[in-house]
Amino acid sequence: VDWGAQPDALDGASHSTGKLVHKGPNNQPESGIWVCTPGRWRLSIPRDELCHFVAGRATYRSDVGEVIEVSKGTVVFPSSRKR
Repeated sequence: VDWGAQPDALDGASHSTGKLVHKGPNNQPESGIWVCTPGRWRLSIPRDELCHFVAGRATYRSDVGEVIEVSKGTVVFPSSRKR
């Protein structure tokens, strides 16, 4: 599904596509597939999130300077982090 351009892009014109595969009741765990083109934007993670990167790479920088480099593999993001 075409999700369009990243609305809060800071740099570049990142474009997203994806598919929601499962969404639990009351906004509980969900799973899906997400693909995006290069770009830079702010990200807020309201709840714990498990991301499995199957291709590409990304750099996450928190407001307090923490840097997480990710590539092919698995990363867990605790909630309440802003990137």
